[in-house]
Amino acid sequence: MPTPYDIPASVFIKRLAHYLRENVDEVTPPPWVALVKTGAHVEKAPQSSDWWFTRCASILRKIYMEGPIGVERLRSDYGGRLSRGAKPEHRRKGGGTILRKALQQLETAGLVETLKNRGRAVTKDGRHTLDRLAGEIKEDLEKKLPELKKY
Repeated sequence: MPTPYDIPASVFIKRLAHYLRENVDEVTPPPWVALVKTGAHVEKAPQSSDWWFTRCASILRKIYMEGPIGVERLRSDYGGRLSRGAKPEHRRKGGGTILRKALQQLETAGLVETLKNRGRAVTKDGRHTLDRLAGEIKEDLEKKLPELKKY
């Protein structure tokens, strides 16, 4: 049975974001989503209207792959370089509120659980959902590219 490890990240995150938008009512963008930047290293808010679902899907995949994982490590992963003009660039962490709210919504949905002093991990239901979605994606990819059947 295929897992998210077997599927390209870009394809998996896009499909998972669509799944979260359509099927998981607990994951909804907060009212401030249209105004907020994703960190101190970016100049503008995201241009995509459904970036919240993409970020939630990306977080869920990252927890599946590297979990248990905490907010500080996620902030480092979603950070970037701050342009300071002619001066050398410096690394900045991503926004913590976005990550915390997304994790809280994923917990409410039953896809993620908190482990005491270790961060967050994917629940059994979350793992089942991600594995099932990976299987569907693998079947679709095999229809488009028949040479993938040997994997």
